[in-house]
Amino acid sequence: MKSLRFDVLAAAVAAVLAVAAHAQDKKPVTPAEMNYQAGGSPLANEPMYQSTNPKAPPMTQAEFDRARQIYFERCAGCHGVLRKGATGKPLTPDLTLGKGTDYLKVFIAYGSAAGMPNWLTSGEMDEKTVDLMARYIQHDPPTPPEFGLEQMKATWKVIVPPEQRPKKKMNNYNIDNIFSTTLRDTGEVALIDGDTKKIINIVKTGYAVHISRLSASGRYLYVIGRDGKINMIDLWMEKPDNVAEVRIGLEARSVDTSKFKGYEDKLAIAGSYWPPQFTIMKGDTLEPLKIVATRGMTVDTQEYHPEPRVASIVASHYKPEFVVNVKETGKTLLVDYSNIDALKITEIGTARFLHDGGFDSTKRYFMVAANQSNKIAAVDMKEGKLQALIDVGKIPHPGRGANFVHPKYGPVWSTGHLGDETVSLIGTDPVKNKQYAFKEVAKLKGQGGGSLFLKTHPKSQHLYVDTPLNPDPKISQSVAVFDIKNLDKGYTVLPIAEWAGLKDDGAKRVVQPEFNKAGDEVWFAVWSAKNKESALVVVDDKTLKLKAVIKDPKLITPTGHFNVYNTQRDVY
Repeated sequence: MKSLRFDVLAAAVAAVLAVAAHAQDKKPVTPAEMNYQAGGSPLANEPMYQSTNPKAPPMTQAEFDRARQIYFERCAGCHGVLRKGATGKPLTPDLTLGKGTDYLKVFIAYGSAAGMPNWLTSGEMDEKTVDLMARYIQHDPPTPPEFGLEQMKATWKVIVPPEQRPKKKMNNYNIDNIFSTTLRDTGEVALIDGDTKKIINIVKTGYAVHISRLSASGRYLYVIGRDGKINMIDLWMEKPDNVAEVRIGLEARSVDTSKFKGYEDKLAIAGSYWPPQFTIMKGDTLEPLKIVATRGMTVDTQEYHPEPRVASIVASHYKPEFVVNVKETGKTLLVDYSNIDALKITEIGTARFLHDGGFDSTKRYFMVAANQSNKIAAVDMKEGKLQALIDVGKIPHPGRGANFVHPKYGPVWSTGHLGDETVSLIGTDPVKNKQYAFKEVAKLKGQGGGSLFLKTHPKSQHLYVDTPLNPDPKISQSVAVFDIKNLDKGYTVLPIAEWAGLKDDGAKRVVQPEFNKAGDEVWFAVWSAKNKESALVVVDDKTLKLKAVIKDPKLITPTGHFNVYNTQRDVY
């Protein structure tokens, strides 16, 4: 029988989809969350094999390659690399073939109340592209290539061998107050002198550097791009620059180094989204030594998951251990690096889907967001066990979080949320404030959802909360500031983007508050598109007044920025 016309089918099916999806999920995805998931994957450009499914509608090789690229640019963040589902529903042929092309076209075109974007009516796709994607998701999902030791070593470069590096600091910079700022779309980081506010060097790195981390000594800066490339930068050089690099996977997010006494700077570790694994390397050259896969069973349903991505990694201050958080399986791994030839891993079941996190003020407890579970897991680094699972708001995204002493509840750690306007405060003192420990003791109401980072400092009385992914420009272009001594009075709004004085009409999203070493300045990135002007804005923490604006044509899409001293010592 001839298929029904797309436009005839649309109205009826779209209404049914919206109601059914909402009834099934009951957790509509916010615009802020959709913005967060929309970041393109480096896997879009990786060659993959097209299998032939005789039951699927025909596609030419050119159509398949185009659809695959679109999928990894727009869809993989929600539905997974292998289409097994993550934030979004699974899209494997056993589910999609029975729906048929016409049904899938309507779903893609009009979206759903459960958070599927309306790709056609929003103007993001035309009808031809919608048809292409409806056919593509009925085919077997292509598997990206693996990336093992042979592939890693082919990318490994020691640009300046350790024996040829400076024996002492060869510059006059106050290294403790250098900021490493991600220039997302150019594949670079800007090293900025926090004292003079001048750019020291623009260093070539991987694409869209996710984080910057410091060696235990503070001499070496390690950055990792979303494309899995790690760059090691020597801050002792006359002009700090790359001394080693390696690619540890095809898509990645996390890197850190050994910090425990006796192991300082000996090892580095990085985790990848694809392949799902982590890699231990030599700390001074990035030579890959050990690769460990993370594929395995989920913590809740005990089902096998083929692509559990490695999210955040931190180095314990209590033992020679790396803390590796595996997103889809909901497991926190304590990796004992004292003997990597006889690697011991403590597996702690926490909750899906693990993402980012940081230590409490004592550095004993690691607080990690299980974002789609709306929980924070507290892991005791001294005892090597789960301390608590704490319910918080919708889709917590703390970055490293923020520690301060609450007037009533004592020491607390805090997180903002992507999915709602709240800031959750969690007690972290089981000794003097046992009744409040590892409980959500308070909720602050912020400007709105779409928060990625919040920050304070031991010398500050302010808590700064960004909202760069909020759909309202007034909210995404400003920050909320709370007075820690008087939280009940609400927040003050700082118009950071307005203070930047940018000439054009870019997005001007304000992201990631970061303190200087002294704790008396807060830096913000004002992030616009790569063809628009961006800037960094520095605020006086005592007065909440504008202190400086850093502009330069080379500051293209600045996003994350990390102060050397605070990052090295886990001060947040």
